[in-house]
Amino acid sequence: QVHLVESGGGLAQPGGSLTLSCEASGTIFSIPTMAWYRQAPGKQRDLVAEITSGGRADYADSVKGRFTISRDNAKNTVYLQMNSLKPEDTAIYSCNARIQLRSTLNTYFYWGQGTQVTVSA
Repeated sequence: QVHLVESGGGLAQPGGSLTLSCEASGTIFSIPTMAWYRQAPGKQRDLVAEITSGGRADYADSVKGRFTISRDNAKNTVYLQMNSLKPEDTAIYSCNARIQLRSTLNTYFYWGQGTQVTVSA
């Protein structure tokens, strides 16, 4: 059994910052990739940023230069530092991880429960 638990969402003013965290727990052998997605009201869920276990990161064009994804492999945790926030960043942010299970060595995708980020004056 694997769980992803997110924290750090909330309300920020335009130009402000927030940091999201997502910790994976359970019978984990490895986590090749971890990512953040977001879904605004009435819109599809989109990839925000993704990072490999080796630290290679990719970003959506809309957040490049403002958001930074990082991870602590020892803690099975991924972070999303969000700076220069804009109202259009308002969305539910969800953590996603591709996890290889210790028991079977099979790989599956898991999702966190989501955390609300609201950017408003």
